[in-house]
Amino acid sequence: MDRARNPYTPNAGAPPRYFAGRAAEVEDFRILLKRLAAGYTEQSVVVTGLRGVGKTVLLGEYRRIADEESWVAVDAEVSKNTDFGPQMANLARRALLQVSPRARWGDRAKAAAAAVKSFSLTVQPDGSLAGGLDVERAWGKADTGILNEDLADVFEAVGEAAREKDSGVVFLFDEIQFLHKTALEALIGAVHRTVQRRLPVTFAGAGLPQLPGLAGEAKSYAERLFKFPLIGELPEPAARDALVRPARAEGVDYEPAAVDEIIRYTEGYPYFLQEYGRAAWNIAEGPTITASDVALAGEVVDAELDESFFRARAQRSSPEELRYMRAMAELGADAQKAGDVATVLGKASEQVAPIRARLINKGLLFTPRHGYAKFTVPQFDRFMKRYMELDSVPPA
Repeated sequence: MDRARNPYTPNAGAPPRYFAGRAAEVEDFRILLKRLAAGYTEQSVVVTGLRGVGKTVLLGEYRRIADEESWVAVDAEVSKNTDFGPQMANLARRALLQVSPRARWGDRAKAAAAAVKSFSLTVQPDGSLAGGLDVERAWGKADTGILNEDLADVFEAVGEAAREKDSGVVFLFDEIQFLHKTALEALIGAVHRTVQRRLPVTFAGAGLPQLPGLAGEAKSYAERLFKFPLIGELPEPAARDALVRPARAEGVDYEPAAVDEIIRYTEGYPYFLQEYGRAAWNIAEGPTITASDVALAGEVVDAELDESFFRARAQRSSPEELRYMRAMAELGADAQKAGDVATVLGKASEQVAPIRARLINKGLLFTPRHGYAKFTVPQFDRFMKRYMELDSVPPA
């Protein structure tokens, strides 16, 4: 079939042609914005889940909803090397200038600009983040150098400016698990300030499943301030829709057995569905994708996932780290007890604890509960068994 019309999108964060199975999360976000705009309070949303389940796609859907509701949405991705203060100053400046062009600033917008400028000059004194804010800085506002206090001042000032314009602001953050504890604490505290003031400004985010625990450690009231929906594999009906509907829109159908096999292989994980759909489409002659097409596509999918999804993560790991993950894979895909992994490796738990800690720090493992770890990538256990034998030296 025509590869140029292939409707599947196995790219990081790329929206699928048919957005399936996330209706509850979408509705919760829309209600959040509507309630804040009406002066009510509501828990914000921090979506958690493994790699490849569609968290970034969902953030993109949040941006679309914000546009529909006439809110200003500014987004950013956090990394381990993120200097959060300057990043936040830049986002606040962007948000304010989108809420109202400088020529139309009212009193509250001018006050917000002064607060954002104070914050910008505090986190980056060279003034490079204050472009477009042609006001005097607000001395005594957002200028203490204490992120937990200053960011709350900024959120409050931006919220007041947005309310003056009958608008709202939502900050969208991806990969929140990489925020340092002080930055996460400041972000949670800033949202708390806006809730107390009933202002139309908030943030929504996405990250790995350890986020609720990290947020709770940063601020004890985080669990009351946010919802932490855990998204994963799609239920079977939604997985079928995600696979079948994009093809049907192009005049292509699947044999029932072909759909069954793709669902079995992918276990309903959105990224894997897109990858398998693309491979099957490219192999099939059409206008029906058959079970034979899907069988032929299986080897292509294995190779594509190994190269584009799994291997890059393995190559970031040392030989010791690879052996630890291979031992985990030997025990299965579920969360594994640290002592059991050590036993497979023939070592004491204390000997391998630093390796486990490094893998958690790299984002390859997370701890769903004390003493246990799980892969952050679905089906990574299968890959590790293909990639190396338990006692082998990893390939160069």
